[in-house]
Amino acid sequence: MDAEIDRENEGQNLRMEQFNLHSNTMIHLIVDYAQGDLAISEVMDALYRELGLVNRQVTSVSDFNTVETGFVVGQLALAPKSDNLNVILYVNCAPRRDRGSARKDNEGEELVYGVIKSNNRKIVAVNSGYSLSFVREELKELWRLNVQRGGSQFRSRDIFPPVVAAAAREEIKNLLKEPLDPKKHIPEVPEGVIGYIDSFGNIKTTYRQSSPLIQGLKAGDLVEATIGSVTRTAVVATGSFNARKGELVFAPGSSGYNDRFWELFQRDGSARKEFRDPRAGDKVIIKPTGKSTS
Repeated sequence: MDAEIDRENEGQNLRMEQFNLHSNTMIHLIVDYAQGDLAISEVMDALYRELGLVNRQVTSVSDFNTVETGFVVGQLALAPKSDNLNVILYVNCAPRRDRGSARKDNEGEELVYGVIKSNNRKIVAVNSGYSLSFVREELKELWRLNVQRGGSQFRSRDIFPPVVAAAAREEIKNLLKEPLDPKKHIPEVPEGVIGYIDSFGNIKTTYRQSSPLIQGLKAGDLVEATIGSVTRTAVVATGSFNARKGELVFAPGSSGYNDRFWELFQRDGSARKEFRDPRAGDKVIIKPTGKSTS
């Protein structure tokens, strides 16, 4: 009788642990697969087999674009802390550009594990290009993982999901191979480039509020913004909606938390179209004209 009660209690405890994992865990999947791509469904299916019905959210970035990937990672990884949430970012943008020679067994860039200082959010990511640059200064841990780098051209489906599951269950310890110094293994954020372009065509740059260039500007100043071969005049504003219809604005955006990224915004228009469809990573040159609207 006592044995039956013990087994029943163990079963209840296991179900409670599973419920807590499912209700409190969020997996942010950040990948360079297009929305609706079969690859996303296959990765989600692999995660389901490992973790069951945890909360999952997909953010797609442009093919092989590690600057855009890094911008998204920074925005999601550095969100305000919530003590009862278990958030894991699963990041896979792997252009396999770490070397130009032929690759044995589809080997790609290495998988790493990181933890954010301010909120304990966890990151399981392919360490490619600028994918982790926007959290470089915010990592309290960075580890090389004991995970094979080859074996499949579809590592995000075939190899990595058990690692994400281990991170979600806080069972990652046995997979940690060696600690890494973020400043030696992750490049700095490139300043003065496009970080992200949203669905409204707003161009989010990597110029931060603390940048010397930005500190020298005041509301009403006119600047020349150049992306590629296109140069347009924009007015400096305190916010994206401090503008007249059709006016191109350079203003602090909604991304970047305590040190906002500035963006180019066109009221009732699209900055993306105005600059002929640039991409994240493209250079943005901002030049004060010495003129003002006032």
